[in-house]
Amino acid sequence: MRKTFAVGAAVAALTLGTHALRAEDFRVELTAPGAKEAPYEGRVLLVLAADDKSEPRFQVDASHDAAQVFGIEVEGFRNGQAKVIGKDVLGYPGRSLSDVPAGTYTVQAVLHKYDTFKLGNGKVVKLPAARGAGQNWRKEPGNIISKPMKVNFDPKRPGEIKIALTEVIGPVEEPKDTEFVRHFKFKSERLSKFWGRDVYMRGHVLVPKDFDKHPEAKYPLAIFHGHFPEDFGGFRTTPPDANIKCEPNKRFINETCYARTEQQEAYDFYQKWVSPDFPRMLIVEIDHSNPYYDDSYAVNSANIGPYGDAITYDFIPALEKKFRGLGQGWARFLYGGSTGGWEALAAQVFYPDEYNGAFAACPDPIDFRQTMVTDIYKDKNAYFWTGPFGKVAKPGKRDYLGHLSHTIEDENRLELVLGDKTRSGGQWDVWEAVYSPMGEDGYPKRIWNKATGEIDSSVAAYWRDNYDMRHILERDWQKLAPKLQGKIHIYVGDMDNFYLNNAVYLMEDFLKKAQPAYGGEILYGDRDEHCWNGDKTQPNSVGRLRYNWMYVPKILKRIEAAAPKGADLTSWRYK
Repeated sequence: MRKTFAVGAAVAALTLGTHALRAEDFRVELTAPGAKEAPYEGRVLLVLAADDKSEPRFQVDASHDAAQVFGIEVEGFRNGQAKVIGKDVLGYPGRSLSDVPAGTYTVQAVLHKYDTFKLGNGKVVKLPAARGAGQNWRKEPGNIISKPMKVNFDPKRPGEIKIALTEVIGPVEEPKDTEFVRHFKFKSERLSKFWGRDVYMRGHVLVPKDFDKHPEAKYPLAIFHGHFPEDFGGFRTTPPDANIKCEPNKRFINETCYARTEQQEAYDFYQKWVSPDFPRMLIVEIDHSNPYYDDSYAVNSANIGPYGDAITYDFIPALEKKFRGLGQGWARFLYGGSTGGWEALAAQVFYPDEYNGAFAACPDPIDFRQTMVTDIYKDKNAYFWTGPFGKVAKPGKRDYLGHLSHTIEDENRLELVLGDKTRSGGQWDVWEAVYSPMGEDGYPKRIWNKATGEIDSSVAAYWRDNYDMRHILERDWQKLAPKLQGKIHIYVGDMDNFYLNNAVYLMEDFLKKAQPAYGGEILYGDRDEHCWNGDKTQPNSVGRLRYNWMYVPKILKRIEAAAPKGADLTSWRYK
């Protein structure tokens, strides 16, 4: 839960001059009453929404009907200074204020604040610190927002409109322990050294039935990788709310009340969790949000830090010690979807002895020859296919019928509006932050020119050698095969919204012919979208809610096959 409160110390004004206006006459002013007020650094975002169905900041995305947003960087933004948002300031969906038609809009401004980080390698960078909302600039505590207001915008009519940044988004309340969900906060020395300040990770741990009544029991551990979790999700000890508000679901048109479906699945999972025959185990969701994104991708990175080592060698052993995990690789498992699917597979590949199986659903690109639809090694441009007489835009998102909602250029332009130097907190920027080498300025090297899409082949080669899962497996298969046999399982819909099935096809091409055989499975869902995870008995809308129990039978088989002689296979099987 978050609270907002009046700041009283920072005011931004969107001012239209008193003369006949042109688009370039927009300006944002910051006034900070009080001579001792420190200057602000960060990104000022101006959002114009065509309706007031929600606050304008929550209507910003890459879709065709999204709110209009403009962004400018501010450093040392002091009392009385003005920043012009004119026709040369990049926007999305319209590229310029000149593209905004006359009309009535709901307008809101946001100051997304940056901190200064003195990195362990001596570089100094300015980034939005992770403050509890998973790097979501719309919700991040400490950001300053204005109250939404109606604006009649007409560039031909004189007038003045001021938008005051008066509300500070308050701190996030810490989740509280319950009978089944416990919380674990861990300071990472590796990450603190990298970032030059204390860095913590958090675990939201689902403990088994009668956990406190069986101090002698030790448990297998499942790591549910994915985006930033506010708490452990998909678990509910009570039936669905009788008076739940039902709204149409844009994505799952077969669902008439998806909120009820989610609650019912969460309650059904609870009933399975406490049933006599369900294996007693631990499941953890990890908050490893950082200055670039809502999670770290669970690998070591030149820009984000040694999260792979920190999670695998430090965080997980400490968590197992606290919650009585078995603490052995044969008793640890990984699963997740989308970002979490990539993380599950990558952690298994990079730490093959530390985990006993990865169930990767709809993973982010696992072969960069199909980074969605771009071959970053052969293509010259990430945004367009170019022929002798013209160019065609590359698609960014589709539905199960193949209808497109936006292009790759659209997504990248929106990110550039939200933050330069890989600071948008968006999907393409996080891939760049994780996979790229660090530049001389301390920020990630661009994989391509963010404005034009022109690919840097030297950065692409670095991506390949360090993070292209198919390339790494093929390159190192003779060494990895004995450690990974039976551990790789990949699931994806053949109409994944983000074309993630393309890279899975290429991975399958290698794994099918790999010797020794990989011993896992790859499955495709017919006309299933993002994020299909292998359940052919249910629609994708339901299957995606069953990660925490659908792989259990396969996990038990892996334990039986891999547990060493004398391993504890009984203390955690109580009724």
